[in-house]
Amino acid sequence: MSDNNATYFDGGCDCKAVRYRMLDTPMFVHCCHCRWCQRETGTAFALNALIEADRVVVLAGEVEVVNTPSLSGKGQKIARCPLCKIAVWSNYAGLGDVQRFIRVGTLDDPDRFAPDIHIYTQSKQPWVLLPPGAPAMHAYYEREQHWSAASLERRRAMLERAGR
Repeated sequence: MSDNNATYFDGGCDCKAVRYRMLDTPMFVHCCHCRWCQRETGTAFALNALIEADRVVVLAGEVEVVNTPSLSGKGQKIARCPLCKIAVWSNYAGLGDVQRFIRVGTLDDPDRFAPDIHIYTQSKQPWVLLPPGAPAMHAYYEREQHWSAASLERRRAMLERAGR
């Protein structure tokens, strides 16, 4: 979508009680095949668009934050609609509330953001077939090897703004 040359991407939950807007494109998009994501989503993977929290605006409603365990042991906060319980984003303990992991499927136009990388393919469901040539990692990856220079700069600026 465009509005006065500003690019933005809207999304929300199923019942429309929670609506949000990403004010920029994501820095990176993960397709995570770990067992934790499978369990939390109830499906084969989670597709997350990583974006600075200050570039996500809630347009309607309020999210309910649910603290859940994570593989790292540091936990994550899942932001859900308090009515229909759809997860719209997560915040992981490593960066706290500085970065959002937007659930791509909650965007009004989820087709805009294909995965940049498939991670934790060691536990990928065997019937999920990755596209030929798609970047895929057995576990996690080295950010500097896969993110664009522009995304790495956005991340650096995000951490600087947060005093990290």
